[in-house]
Amino acid sequence: MKRYCLFVGALLLAGSAWAEAPTSSLIPIARPGTVDAVAQTSAQPTSTIETTRAARSPVPKSRPGGLRQRLKRLVSGQRSQPNSVTLSRKGSVCGMPEIRGESIAPIPGRIKGCGVADPVKVTAVAGVALSTPITVDCTTAQALNSWVDQGVKPAVGRKGGGVASLKIAAHYACRTRNHKPGAKISEHGRGRAVDISAINLADGTVLPVLGGWRDKTAGPILRKVHQAACGPFGTVLGPNADRHHQDHFHFDTARYRSGTYCK
Repeated sequence: MKRYCLFVGALLLAGSAWAEAPTSSLIPIARPGTVDAVAQTSAQPTSTIETTRAARSPVPKSRPGGLRQRLKRLVSGQRSQPNSVTLSRKGSVCGMPEIRGESIAPIPGRIKGCGVADPVKVTAVAGVALSTPITVDCTTAQALNSWVDQGVKPAVGRKGGGVASLKIAAHYACRTRNHKPGAKISEHGRGRAVDISAINLADGTVLPVLGGWRDKTAGPILRKVHQAACGPFGTVLGPNADRHHQDHFHFDTARYRSGTYCK
């Protein structure tokens, strides 16, 4: 009975202490990382939370060449790099970057059989300049480019620093063959022919057809380039052909059933 009275008395004292305790002391302190901590943080003023988040959250850096940037350029029509094919073909004709020049207006013939439907004015082929621009069709321009690249350059090699330019003797001209009255129209009158009178080297050396054809130094080179033209061109004439070609090579793209006429 004594123990029971003591137990009841202790309960009464505890209840009195509980009633007298201040209300603030009854709120438990939130521990970091707990649900209570999250609840207390959400109760803070909005401005304080936004400031804290802005300070702690790093701003993502844009990566050059990233997917977003590339998509943006595609949508706006921009390119990340210039088109090399377009740049290389600028200033070229006949679909070949090696043939430099420009397309010009169709040329009507003064006499029947002359004229060029799709002429081009060419200033250089295979990296070799022409002493004067030539007016020809694309088939002839492409044949000339092939001859210089695969015939002239290998034949000359490094002599005199290599090939610098070709001396042009003739190109488009509405006339008959060898200027003879009543003769057939020359391939020059169709934009299919070009005459070369000399090969100029980088150091100033000149390999002329006239005088060089039978020269001990220039002769072997000129004979090689003459022979190399037999294939790209349909007609190849040189000093051994006749008296009209002692001072130049005549090349044209006429085609024959028997193949290239080379003399």
